[in-house]
Amino acid sequence: MISEDNIQQFKTLIENAENIAVIPHRNPDGDAIGSALALWHILRRMGKNARVISPNEFPSFLHWLPGSEEIIAFESYPDDVKRILDRCDLVFTLDFNALHRAGDQMQLYLEQLQTKFIMIDHHQMPDDYAAVTFSDVNYGSTCELLYDILVTSGFNQYLDADSATCIYTGIVTDSGSFKFTKTTGHTHRVVADLIDYGVDNPQIHINLFNNNSYNQLQLLGRALNQLKITGNNKVAYTFLSQNDLNEFHYQKGDTEGIVNYGLSIEGIELAVIFIEQKQEGIIKISFRSQGDIDVNQFARTHFNGGGHINAAGGKSFHSLQQTIEDFETIINSEF
Repeated sequence: MISEDNIQQFKTLIENAENIAVIPHRNPDGDAIGSALALWHILRRMGKNARVISPNEFPSFLHWLPGSEEIIAFESYPDDVKRILDRCDLVFTLDFNALHRAGDQMQLYLEQLQTKFIMIDHHQMPDDYAAVTFSDVNYGSTCELLYDILVTSGFNQYLDADSATCIYTGIVTDSGSFKFTKTTGHTHRVVADLIDYGVDNPQIHINLFNNNSYNQLQLLGRALNQLKITGNNKVAYTFLSQNDLNEFHYQKGDTEGIVNYGLSIEGIELAVIFIEQKQEGIIKISFRSQGDIDVNQFARTHFNGGGHINAAGGKSFHSLQQTIEDFETIINSEF
């Protein structure tokens, strides 16, 4: 929530800090990178020495965002990142609300920092590690929440076309191009303000959605070819094995949005994609739903995950085949 007390603490902590780190979650999406870069631009315009630290490398379809070349990844440069964090007076965590979402190694380092944290996030059940917590599940994106915080604090005076572009990108990606249920009239009013700051909204959509590689489309075709329907014709799922990923030279971000194709089928209420990631030893799972099906609770209960009511993630430590079999057993008992 955006309370007067939180805003005052937010302003005081920023004004008294010189070195500030801004951290999105591991495997960051458009909302995570967009909010992190937007805040970075604001802080830099305020004269702060700010850095965006991503737990790991971020997907190439976001590399066009202004300032993205300045992001440093913990997994690629751990010693450099640790030196940066040791000098920080303040750390922001954006689009996540539990430190384990930064990955095991970075979590351990963040937990031992004596620095104050500010959390800005829109997911359920936040942890209590931050000195200031802005957490509101009514927002469709962290970027929209960040915009309101900037306006309420008066820091929107530092907004420009670059920071507005980053915020717009996060809103577009987390709202499914404005079609998800948490897209409100307020969302569109925020977007109108951002366009007035100089956002080139047609070009952003081209950058996000019209730059697919041949291999990405081949990977999408493989996923669609493996699509199955179950659960009394209300559930669609597909999968990609490590061999599938290797065959089409998978790059981070190539599977973004594939899960939504299952949800586009008439009568489907739940869509899922299982992606084998042998290097990490997990099956990564994405859930999407329509209506009252709570995939956040489903992911928490069955697949070590969580998120939102209609969009969540999870993981399994079993084989791809076993994970799918377990999923079908659960679905057949619940649908």
